[in-house]
Amino acid sequence: MSGKNLLLKVILLGDGGVGKSSLMNRYVTDRFDSQSFHTIGVEFLNRDMVVDGRLVTLQIWDTAGQERFKSLRTPFYRGADCCLLTFAVNDSRSFQNLNCWKREFINYSDVKDPERFSFVVLGNKVDVEHREVGEVEARAWCEENGSYPYFETSAKDDTNVAAAFEAAVREVLATEDQMDHALLSSTIDLHGNRKTSRSSCC
Repeated sequence: MSGKNLLLKVILLGDGGVGKSSLMNRYVTDRFDSQSFHTIGVEFLNRDMVVDGRLVTLQIWDTAGQERFKSLRTPFYRGADCCLLTFAVNDSRSFQNLNCWKREFINYSDVKDPERFSFVVLGNKVDVEHREVGEVEARAWCEENGSYPYFETSAKDDTNVAAAFEAAVREVLATEDQMDHALLSSTIDLHGNRKTSRSSCC
């Protein structure tokens, strides 16, 4: 195991009431509070974890979903390594708003390459009996918008919560490995002239 601790910032985004706070609290404290109130502004919790032999401190930021809190939450998007776009499977409007949340995040986070940024999509509240969004429909959206990993979760029943956060970490690590590989493909000769290996398609 590498002795270097990696700090990763993860943002939970989605409409108010989809269960973002409950997901964060379930993952970090292993508790579920059915009487929890809407987040005002932002909150965050840390959890240390080991993923594929790497020690990671996951800093999870929970944001208020209501429009009136937009000015409070958007400054905290900067520096994020991954974004968990969250909707509730019993609320079709929260699913339809995923595009709006993605656009807002990209606009305010200063992400340099949105196409390569790590997004993971969570369909929460799968413990409810009545669904308005099917799994096939949700997976189709993920595929069309960037082939994002998709998890059906329940903070109440602790369904796929740990798996979703671990997937977020793996997405970031995979992106970093690709960037490291790209850097290694560039060399500098002894005369100071930079040589960059190029693929045949460029």
